[in-house]
Amino acid sequence: MRRGGVTRYPHAPRTESAQEFHGVVVADFYRWLEDPGDERTIAWTAAQEALFAEERATWPDTAWWHATLSRLARVPLTSLPRPRGDRVFFTHREPDADHPRLVVSERDAGHGSAYGAERTLVDPLALDPSGRTVLEAWHPSIEGDLVAVQLSAGGTEDSLLRVLDVATGAVVDGPIDRVRKTPVAWLPGGRAFYYVRRLAPELNPGEERYHRRVHLHRVGTDPDEDVLIFGDGRDRTCFYTVAVTPDGRWLTVSSTVGTAPATDLWLADLHEGTAERPCLRPVQENVPARSRITIAPGTTPRDPLWLRTDLDAPRGRIVVTTAADPTPRTWRTLIAERPDAVLDDFVPLTGAGLPRPLALVSWSRHAVSEMTLHDLADGRELARVPLSGSGTGRAGEIGSVGRFAVPPEGGDEAWFGYWDHTTPPRVLRYDARSGTVRPWSRPGPYGTANGPAGGAVDGPVDGAVATSQVTFESKDGTRVRMFVLSPSGAPDRPRPAILTGYGGFGASMTPGYMPQALAWVRAGGIYAIACLRGGGEEGERWHRDGMGVRKQNVFDDFDAATDHLVEHGWTGPDRLGVMGESNGGLLVGAALTRHPEKYAAAVCVAPLLDMLAYERLGMGPSWRAEYGSVRDPEEFRTLLAYSPYHRVGEGVPYPPVLFAVAGADTRVDPAHSRKMCALLQHASAGAGPILFRLERDTGHGLRAASKKIGLLADVLAFFARHLGLDPAGPV
Repeated sequence: MRRGGVTRYPHAPRTESAQEFHGVVVADFYRWLEDPGDERTIAWTAAQEALFAEERATWPDTAWWHATLSRLARVPLTSLPRPRGDRVFFTHREPDADHPRLVVSERDAGHGSAYGAERTLVDPLALDPSGRTVLEAWHPSIEGDLVAVQLSAGGTEDSLLRVLDVATGAVVDGPIDRVRKTPVAWLPGGRAFYYVRRLAPELNPGEERYHRRVHLHRVGTDPDEDVLIFGDGRDRTCFYTVAVTPDGRWLTVSSTVGTAPATDLWLADLHEGTAERPCLRPVQENVPARSRITIAPGTTPRDPLWLRTDLDAPRGRIVVTTAADPTPRTWRTLIAERPDAVLDDFVPLTGAGLPRPLALVSWSRHAVSEMTLHDLADGRELARVPLSGSGTGRAGEIGSVGRFAVPPEGGDEAWFGYWDHTTPPRVLRYDARSGTVRPWSRPGPYGTANGPAGGAVDGPVDGAVATSQVTFESKDGTRVRMFVLSPSGAPDRPRPAILTGYGGFGASMTPGYMPQALAWVRAGGIYAIACLRGGGEEGERWHRDGMGVRKQNVFDDFDAATDHLVEHGWTGPDRLGVMGESNGGLLVGAALTRHPEKYAAAVCVAPLLDMLAYERLGMGPSWRAEYGSVRDPEEFRTLLAYSPYHRVGEGVPYPPVLFAVAGADTRVDPAHSRKMCALLQHASAGAGPILFRLERDTGHGLRAASKKIGLLADVLAFFARHLGLDPAGPV
């Protein structure tokens, strides 16, 4: 609460709790805040919500930010199509809707390959007008007469899987519980599928609550009687994917231990044995590399199959082999690793109308997408696939290409998503016969999938936002890149700036349409996105250079990004804010506690902050490969050295901080933010405020569009208040 201009914080008792690690005793004054059911935690949280509401009321432009974000977010969003049989499936969200609908369109028998009007199969808002139910995943059967859908409620991301009859919309199977965005690999005929399910709670105590296994389910049967296919006795933190080729012949299973940058792969010929007892043979095991199999329809044991892999190629390559012996010793490089670009995706195009089989490949050069076309027989590059002039916005725009999708039977076309900093996401179609890229048109009377609707944003926004990509050196001399969005494309004077980054899990900060960035820049500010080590912008080596005991490189890169913005006149320490989400929230927490003098405000959204406790909170055990473990003495020392919760100093003048958390977050426990907020409120000598924003019935993943806009409006209003940006006045 405010008293005479000074923030007075809710009382949080400091206890004498401590824990010993490898002979080092570490205090944990607020461990009691890890328990959401503790009466003290409940009272503390309620008081923090009241404090946030009081502070928020003093921000003058919250309504302006909300209106601006709402307008910029008014974009129709359509997923890649999935044609199955005589139907095509996709999701579509209208500009003013909170959630996308799953829709289907039937082939019009009287009009060749044309489809009729779309029909809604699942509308989360119709099921739950509160907006708290989310369509997490959907998988149509090979014939297109059934579709498996996964819905979660209240932000937990724990779904129930049901099977719908596409013709009637009726539920014909399920619900199956203990699934979380599981892959669903249908067998021909639509009577059975493979999927991934967690063990029952009574069989899955402690860390083993994450134990997943691959099962075969026959539609209409009790899921508790499903046949175990794979995973029994393996590492409890394994994540599995499973796929079956459309002809039903080849089953592939992949396994990753937690978030380790390595996959194990198995392949089974379902023409041998039975669906319940597939003979899974290893393709790649105990190899420190990520690989993914691609198998064309109709493949026999002697026909080629392909793998996208970073084995012996940190930036990625395409290799070819056969199912007869698909192990690495038989791999032959088809498309080699490039020294300056990362391989993102690959798909074979084998339509009968093509003069030769082709390979469509996407790359990212310093996080910016490119596409090339290759001969599938020898890997020769035949052409660059232009993106400009295909509905993507301005020629030469710095943009991103998503994953490819092709018809299950193969063919000569592929769909992919495109977006950039000023262009909303859209679905594009590549036609290999003509070599052209065009916007994909939704079936029926709706026109293009990305066309304007009711005043929605469509195409590039006006020239008020310019994107630059700058390069700077980190502490050890490594060259790092950063996107800077600004009104003019060049530093003209120090402006209020927001710097963000991620730096983890091999995730790349590629160009994306972000209403919050556009709103901030249109109001006269700077928005910068740093491509740090730990991400995947420069390949797997770039990722590994920011993992575990090398995590310090990520923070050094972020420090260098901060210094670059100030030294080159984009902003100043009194006008610079930092923001990050999840692992990016950890990044901001580290920046805040390393160099509080460099920032005027900080926002941590769903962050990890207590790195000595992360393994016992949320999905922490799954992330040991990324961060290390307190069980290992060297890794413990690394974690302690940068853990934001343990770097907070008494009497340090920290800048204003906002912790934004989702109450139902099952990935990153809100306890991280509760503990850090209480500690900073106690220790900081700054004027504050240190605030805690709680969003109930919301989780770490998908959420209603209106809730996302509400969060971003509060974040920008907080930054504007403390960085000195008046959207109605001069900057």
